[in-house]
Amino acid sequence: MIDVLAKKKIGVIMGGLSAEKEVSMTSGGAVENALKDAGYNVAPIYFHDHGLVEEIRKASPDVVFIALHGRYGEDGCVQGLLEVMGIPYTGAGVAGSMLAMDKSVTKKILKYHGIPTADFVTLNKARFDPKVTMAECLGYPMVVKPATLGSTIGMSFVYSEAELLPGIEKAFEHDSEVIIEKFVDGREVTAGILDDAPLPLVEIVVPGGVYDYEAKYLSHDNKYICPAVLDGAMTKKLQGLALDVFRALYGYSVGRVDFRLDDGGNPYVLEMNTIPGMTATSLLPKAAAAAGIDFTQLVETILMGALRRYEA
Repeated sequence: MIDVLAKKKIGVIMGGLSAEKEVSMTSGGAVENALKDAGYNVAPIYFHDHGLVEEIRKASPDVVFIALHGRYGEDGCVQGLLEVMGIPYTGAGVAGSMLAMDKSVTKKILKYHGIPTADFVTLNKARFDPKVTMAECLGYPMVVKPATLGSTIGMSFVYSEAELLPGIEKAFEHDSEVIIEKFVDGREVTAGILDDAPLPLVEIVVPGGVYDYEAKYLSHDNKYICPAVLDGAMTKKLQGLALDVFRALYGYSVGRVDFRLDDGGNPYVLEMNTIPGMTATSLLPKAAAAAGIDFTQLVETILMGALRRYEA
């Protein structure tokens, strides 16, 4: 137990208003249980409607672990609320949360910094013309997904012209802005970051080849190889790129950067998660464990980051 944290009442915000609510509840429950088992004073804060301010006031936390995923939790909204309330919180700040949550903005920033990412097109629902998508210029296959949603919700893999419009319409059901990017065939690798330092890389091997919602949270057949089997030069390159992304998007304390490695060994950044999942199958805890950091220590380290930022 860390003395500074032992003197604090720790709130864990979970739930939310996004399609990722159930994932958040699982993450939040895991964090809550780990802290309770370690003897900390923990107050779960359930975000189920628009009464979050009252729930936070009732819990009266000294510091908050944000275990929310998706819109209104990972996009700067709750971070801004906690800033106004004067409560220290985990993860990226308002700006970093907003930038990383919007995949279109993320990719534009990556392009500006010269960080490799797949070619893409952004579509706005209000101005969308099915006859002029400009997406065909990317070439098939493509990935179509909502711009501000995680956990691969609303995502489609498009292999032909006949599949493009249905994929776009599916994504528009979840967001007013949709991103279409060139699919990079190859290996999927993720780089966790903790206290501004990279963790061991994790490679995700999915039997079906598609790491979608079902594969992430429902499948028991995936393989997670940690540390990923890569040579030293590639490992350092990916970890260095992950830190470049983390800093370009104003990450703080903790994050996870996802990559695809094509058949030629060229890396492409997919996105950055500012609130990585903390479920039993989540990638950040696996990477931390490979570095000798158990789940409770991981949670404690993230919370200490929140206190340091507040004190600064």
